[in-house]
Amino acid sequence: MISRRDLLAGTVAAGAVLTANPASALVASSPLRQETTGKKAVKNRIAVSTYSYWRYRDDTKLSISECINLAHEMGFDGVEILHRQMTDESPGALQKLKQQAWRLGLDLCGFSTHQGFVSPDESVRQKNIDDTIHQIELAYQLGIPTMRVNTGRWNTIPDFDELMANKGIEPILDGYTEDEGFKWVIDSLEKCLPAAEKCGVTLGLENHWGLGRTAEGVMRIVDAIDSPWLQVTLDTGNFFERNLEQFELMARKTVYVQAKTYYGGGTWYTLEIDYPAIAAILRKNNFTGYISLEFEGKEDFATAVPKSLELLRSTFG
Repeated sequence: MISRRDLLAGTVAAGAVLTANPASALVASSPLRQETTGKKAVKNRIAVSTYSYWRYRDDTKLSISECINLAHEMGFDGVEILHRQMTDESPGALQKLKQQAWRLGLDLCGFSTHQGFVSPDESVRQKNIDDTIHQIELAYQLGIPTMRVNTGRWNTIPDFDELMANKGIEPILDGYTEDEGFKWVIDSLEKCLPAAEKCGVTLGLENHWGLGRTAEGVMRIVDAIDSPWLQVTLDTGNFFERNLEQFELMARKTVYVQAKTYYGGGTWYTLEIDYPAIAAILRKNNFTGYISLEFEGKEDFATAVPKSLELLRSTFG
């Protein structure tokens, strides 16, 4: 039987350890620490973008509320909201969405926005800065911790279908250089960061089109700004070449992943994506965040989205 003296001695000794290094003692004993340092890998949670239920089709533009309900019914862990799909930005509407997701046990985990800073016109860049700050504030009101941002593009190929046919490559605007374009993007994003920090919303620069078409372009901007409030959103379907090599380049600063599937054939193109290899890259870089489905195929979402969830669960979750 343990005596009162022995019990007190043990308590004093434990207290001395905590006093000497309280943080390390608590971390060493925490269940999370034990899980991440053991053999069992931490699983990624799987979300779905509201875009997956729409894909810019006239016949399937569901409301954000309807998409949240579908995400719950299909078994996702979270929802990423596409800003262009929203129809009401009033405070009351935002709080209803947040409450709906909470009551269904879903995280509102991502906010996908559009902006274009690749313009020689300062007023155009300023409008996009103002719009991006407004979007950051919307994310804050929704309780969303990360927001996808883009560089924008030269718009020398105005038709998006033609741009996709050209694999996202377009000529630089006459009279300007790529270096000038990068400076416009860097300066513009830097002006958005105080709002991001104030609201606690991490911006994730995506490998999209324009100056973000390559991993080298994305990392040139992110590394130049060098802020914890600007990291990377990795999109698995936006590289047409050197896919795994480019994922490797971005993985060290990736905070969010958008995962494409193309059941029924892609809307603009179809890619063969090596998800086990991508998962290995992300694990190597200690990524434990959300994988968010962006279904971009022609099959009915009612059958394609559940199949996509099964694929991502089997690979990441």
